[in-house]
Amino acid sequence: MVIFETERLVVRRFGPEDGELFFQVNGSPEVMHFIRPPKSREESDAFFRENLDFYLDHSLLGRFAVFAKNDGAFVGTFSYLYLSGEADFHLGYALVPGAWNKGYATELVRMGIPYFFENTPHPVVHAIVSPENHASQNVLKKTGFLYKERSEQAGSPVDVFYINRNLGTGSAIAGR
Repeated sequence: MVIFETERLVVRRFGPEDGELFFQVNGSPEVMHFIRPPKSREESDAFFRENLDFYLDHSLLGRFAVFAKNDGAFVGTFSYLYLSGEADFHLGYALVPGAWNKGYATELVRMGIPYFFENTPHPVVHAIVSPENHASQNVLKKTGFLYKERSEQAGSPVDVFYINRNLGTGSAIAGR
């Protein structure tokens, strides 16, 4: 099931056959550097099954696979998840190293914002990023996110950014 497309990318649900792709992201120390400790293959497989099951109860939420349109290459993941409890939501992404520095993260976030607001009634979407991850902070700022606060997640500091619905549909966000 395709979630959304950008000019160069397709974002879709992972299918049962995509466990290896899921592991390429979640098992990579390089990709997970600013996110969380990498998972072993067994841990990733269990996490993958949880993700597939999560789709059953949540039509918009979850971690999704991202592919390049031109050659079908796996680019990474994009997600909409609960921020805390079930009241607030955040979007996120994790790209494989071969997809870095190509503008894919900015492209995903630019299209992911209006998709979220068009398909949910929620007035705000958040993003969380490690204080040391300056590249992701720049992506968020370029796409209209505003800094909210420094918080803690799983014992580590994170910077919380947000964008409001009324800003999420503006021309600067949609890339027009």
